[in-house]
Amino acid sequence: MKPREIRLSTTPSDEDIAALKLGDVVYLDGLMYTAREGVYMRALEQKANIPMELPAHSAANFHCSPAASIRSDGTYNMGAVTATASFRFAKWLPEWMAKTGAKLIIGKGGMTSRDYREYFVPNGAVYLTTVGYGTGALLGRGVENVEAVHWHEELGLAQAMWVLKCNRMGPFIVASDLQGRCLFERENARTTENIGRLYEGLRPSVLKRFGETDDRSDELI
Repeated sequence: MKPREIRLSTTPSDEDIAALKLGDVVYLDGLMYTAREGVYMRALEQKANIPMELPAHSAANFHCSPAASIRSDGTYNMGAVTATASFRFAKWLPEWMAKTGAKLIIGKGGMTSRDYREYFVPNGAVYLTTVGYGTGALLGRGVENVEAVHWHEELGLAQAMWVLKCNRMGPFIVASDLQGRCLFERENARTTENIGRLYEGLRPSVLKRFGETDDRSDELI
């Protein structure tokens, strides 16, 4: 069955978030900002004032380091916008979401259902994941322009807070919901159910896998 496609504002209502289902394909409109460890440490640990109104201007935090530069005249040269792995920033997310009202956390790879239940659900937030690798140029087409770059002198371009104006930016996939369920864990469980069928009638392996196990549910995929 073809997944649903949804156009979603980067300042979504609670009803918009509640309507999202695991596996929905989402395209974003509005302002999105990048924030990763540099921004989190500066804003949360060093208590610096966040240089934009959140969540009024944006409730969408993209874990990304844009392939971009600032020209000598102050304009921006924007290329790809490739997501980075979000689990690296999990420890900062509860405080960040509570402080900024972020409802959409966007990145690569996601986190566990436990993280979603403990960090995201209390803040009414969901996780959107990018689709595979090599999509930076594709996502870049959805960036209309760079609105601002904050803290680039203090943190450098890779860690700075980039504010991007987006028009149908995506595709992203809904990887968590307001119940804390995880798309990847759900699909992995479905796959595991069928692994045994692939080995029916085969003799036990001579060369063992990691852990010296013949349990097919431990198969590495």
